[in-house]
Amino acid sequence: MVGAAVEKEEIGLVRVRFAPSPTGSLHVGGVRTALFNYLFAKEGKGGTFVLRIEDTDTLRSTLEYEEEIFRMLQWCGITPDEGPNEGGPYGPYRQMERVEKGVYAPYVSQLVENGSAYFTVYQSDQPEKELGDFASFPAALVEKGHPYTVKFRVPQQEVVFQDLLKGEMRFDASQYEDFIIQKSNGVPVYNFAVVVDDHLMEISHVFRGEDHLSNTPRQVLLYQALGWPVPVFMHIPLLLGQDRSPLSKRHGGTSVAFFRQEGYLHEGLMNYLALLGWAVDEEIFDPLSKEGFFSLDRISSRSVVFDYAKLEWVNGKQMRRKPLDALLHEYMEWLRFSALPGNPWRLDALERLPRTYVLGALAVSREKVNTFRVLEEFLDPFLQEDHLVEFSPTAWKKYLEHPDAQGMLFACRENLRELEEWNQNTVEDALRLTITQLGAGKKRFFQTLRVALFGKEVTPGLFESIEALGCGKAFARLDRVLEEVEKNV
Repeated sequence: MVGAAVEKEEIGLVRVRFAPSPTGSLHVGGVRTALFNYLFAKEGKGGTFVLRIEDTDTLRSTLEYEEEIFRMLQWCGITPDEGPNEGGPYGPYRQMERVEKGVYAPYVSQLVENGSAYFTVYQSDQPEKELGDFASFPAALVEKGHPYTVKFRVPQQEVVFQDLLKGEMRFDASQYEDFIIQKSNGVPVYNFAVVVDDHLMEISHVFRGEDHLSNTPRQVLLYQALGWPVPVFMHIPLLLGQDRSPLSKRHGGTSVAFFRQEGYLHEGLMNYLALLGWAVDEEIFDPLSKEGFFSLDRISSRSVVFDYAKLEWVNGKQMRRKPLDALLHEYMEWLRFSALPGNPWRLDALERLPRTYVLGALAVSREKVNTFRVLEEFLDPFLQEDHLVEFSPTAWKKYLEHPDAQGMLFACRENLRELEEWNQNTVEDALRLTITQLGAGKKRFFQTLRVALFGKEVTPGLFESIEALGCGKAFARLDRVLEEVEKNV
């Protein structure tokens, strides 16, 4: 038996890590793993959450992806205790920097010296063709320009370890071939580097996606060969698409940056990801405020389907529970981040208009939307200058060119001018009185007024929207439309 799991009580302080590779955008499955690691570390244990960048894939790793990882984790509210930016006593926290410092070399030598690893030499002109295996360093061949790798000698035995979700795991190591631990360019491969790093960084628990489960037996063998204790493993089920295959781009957007670009709150995304595999007593909550409530026995061992519609619903709930000042700040940050063509004028209007007016318009506009991208459609008419309100050509033709439009809007304006107080209830009473006086159809009357004030047929609730718009802006817009309508009579 190799590598029985270390019980929590034997470990002392909890140290967990999130170790992404900067070879692509941060996947939502990855940030869910980071969340579970973070919550476990902060579960009243005074634990440490480490961010380590595993950049040994030098062909695909880029600084741009690394920076995106930092930005997206920060946006999600997951702050490392140690990492490339934070520093810490176990650095460097980038694997290639650790290669440069010679961190891995002594342990390659240790495995060679105890017979657990050996050198494989290749033809200089045919790097894929092996010349032979050597127990000691083949200096003469290397001097002649022959490349070499270092391979781990897989012992013929059963590998047994405990997984916190899956229980006891058994693998027959005789089914594995010897594998490379150091490439010909001197860079360690993933399975070797991760073992050395986790040991030297004193990682107590390794929580990661179950796609890494096949790597774990090899890593356990390396721990054993190096004489090191094995950390506690937990392999979290993957997120699936609707076809129950691993969530990928063919199912839709999968990166954290995609969902931010689409106008999701980080609270909405993190809330939904927490629901995917973590059993909690409530559905709408901030998982980062659940420090001290997180427990591993609430993590499900079953794979879960990523439901885009459910995510949108959760996000809408988060938008409506967020304080208005904070929501406005997040919306403006999203406008800057998304960099859509119309955003400069939106930002200018949000900063120029009275804050009480903006917050009132935001309060009304958020009631029927689930993302910032849809919010802007509802909020824009409130931000536009009264004389520059954009009208849907279809809506204008359908309602404002109708023969009854002028009379409806004129009567509406006159009755609204009689109001001593301007609020949702008084506005509604005045409008319903106008309908009675004119004998007009409710749907056409309300839609005609809606288009006149907001330029489109679909808006937030009409009465609360008119209250938020205010009497000054409402009359200015009615006056403008009546002038245009009168020209065409």
